[in-house]
Amino acid sequence: MKCHDPCGACCIAPEITSALPNMPDGKPAGIRCVNLDSENRCMEYEKRPKVCREFNPTEYTCGDSFEDALRLISELEAATKS
Repeated sequence: MKCHDPCGACCIAPEITSALPNMPDGKPAGIRCVNLDSENRCMEYEKRPKVCREFNPTEYTCGDSFEDALRLISELEAATKS
């Protein structure tokens, strides 16, 4: 599956504990990555960390739209927290 273009839900919904360009401490869940442009595209795509590079969009995580992806990834994030 290809990413919805534009989307960026995977750069908003999950907590990312790895250092990101311009976010050395990572980012909390639900907080928009500062590297997203106004159309939710990564401006630091070539410098993104391994966790970002290894994310593969699927129907299970992304659904049919940005709204689906944001909801589904947020639900997965919440379900994996203690």
